[in-house]
Amino acid sequence: MRIGLGLAALGRPAYINLGRTEELPAERDVEAMRRATYAVLDAAYKAGIRWIDVARSYGRAEEFLAGWLGRRTPGDLTVSSKWGYTYVGAWRMDAAMHEVKEHSASSFSRQWSESRALLGSAINLYQVHSLTTDSPLFTDEPLLRALSALSDDGVRVGFSTSGPRQGEVIRRAFELEVAGRPIFTAVQSTWNLLEPSAGRALAEAHAAGNLVLVKETLANGRLVVSPPPVLARIAARHGVGPDAVAVAAVLARPWADTVLVGPASPAQLTANLAATRMNLADGELRALATLAEPPGEYWGRRSSLHWR
Repeated sequence: MRIGLGLAALGRPAYINLGRTEELPAERDVEAMRRATYAVLDAAYKAGIRWIDVARSYGRAEEFLAGWLGRRTPGDLTVSSKWGYTYVGAWRMDAAMHEVKEHSASSFSRQWSESRALLGSAINLYQVHSLTTDSPLFTDEPLLRALSALSDDGVRVGFSTSGPRQGEVIRRAFELEVAGRPIFTAVQSTWNLLEPSAGRALAEAHAAGNLVLVKETLANGRLVVSPPPVLARIAARHGVGPDAVAVAAVLARPWADTVLVGPASPAQLTANLAATRMNLADGELRALATLAEPPGEYWGRRSSLHWR
């Protein structure tokens, strides 16, 4: 299955996804969120999902996943995690700040040790979290050497992207080398019906043999909570929710190797997975392509979403 499960919406009490609150326990203490995470992981595994994506900044997502792996001991999962943001929300809904970004060699060393302590050899792919054009990573030789050394231990090295210049970041990052060898062989980028601007760069990355993961396929819930009329009409025609159509549109991209969804409950996961039973017609894909927003406008709206 090309669908993967991301735990951004489950590893911490507050997040920016719309349509999430109603799916979560009334009291979002650590144990309640752990149980909610296990329930979604169980449902995902039963449905055939074999890729799980977490991050150091997703609160206790790595811890929750490690506990679930210890109980279920599945031997056929691919696990990806990310470093570069630190969760500082102290498990508070009203935290003044929820995460802090730092792309430095010391941050990488600390967070890689933390990830390995929790997940051990289960980590198949370790990614720089939200690489942007202004990241000091591009000129930090010690950091680049440390990242490159991960592949010597059998861990694939990748990066995720955010912001209106994703395409530029993707092309620039894949040019980075250490001792004549590319550092990165995987990328995780935002691509959805509202923000498809990275598509050409992702297609190029895929054609060059790199692994392409797609995140934020539902635009942090915007496509579900307030679906544009054309999306709602196509969903009604197929007898599914707008989330399924939005995910199916990503699955229609041949360069998308793994398409991540981030449900907050088994019910949301089931609705998302209806995408795997759909085939969108060319005319429907053309109609959906009209929903794209200017990248600057899209990312501006995303940055205004509230943690809740």
